[in-house]
Amino acid sequence: MPAKSILEVCAFHIDSCIIAERAGAARVELCDNPIEGGTTPSYGTLKRARESISIPLYPILRPRSGNYFYSDEEFAILKADIEMCQQLGCDGISVGVQTRHSEIDTERLKRIVEWAGPMGVTCNRVFDCAPDPFKALEDVIRCGCERILTSGQKRAAPDAGELLGRLVEQAGSRITVMPGAGVKSSNIAKLKRESGAREFHSSARIVAPNPVTYINPAVSDYGNVYLADETEVRAMVEALRHEEAGHPA
Repeated sequence: MPAKSILEVCAFHIDSCIIAERAGAARVELCDNPIEGGTTPSYGTLKRARESISIPLYPILRPRSGNYFYSDEEFAILKADIEMCQQLGCDGISVGVQTRHSEIDTERLKRIVEWAGPMGVTCNRVFDCAPDPFKALEDVIRCGCERILTSGQKRAAPDAGELLGRLVEQAGSRITVMPGAGVKSSNIAKLKRESGAREFHSSARIVAPNPVTYINPAVSDYGNVYLADETEVRAMVEALRHEEAGHPA
């Protein structure tokens, strides 16, 4: 019997982890720094998240924004953060490393997978930077990752249903191809039909209201707090359930 379709929520706040589990998500990718695509969350954030949810927790390990071509010092940071995740009882990590030519750095990714055991490893959207997605798929499989998070090399995964379908077919049972970026309740069922994927990734994020009573208009670096929209997460989980049952939402 084929595995059921699941939703992974990309969480940028401890409350989003709790919302994700409550709304029926199957896994959380925990990140900091949403504006720049996600970086490694703090020790305290990871600890509280692990204590607060029972579903699998896969923090992103990314020491900085920008490319995934890391110096030796940055790679050493990744190793230390892997050890932190193991100590805190995380189920896996989401990570990516690339060569100067933007291909998957297989030597370093293999080492990451070895260091991470027994945690699982998701190859994150470094995959979407690769010049040849089909070669990159085989490279990631050889490294021992369990899944690939990808937008199908487009800005949004729903725009790449055809390519995602080809990747899912090529992957077979060797690795999971998980579409992410721009996935919403309004398009997830169509994306599932087009791609044949069974795991999906979405932040469902909204800007949280600012509770403070005074904001200095001369200061521009407040930023925003982003939370997962519980109604939207529930709607995506329900849309997958309906699609699997043969009753499109």
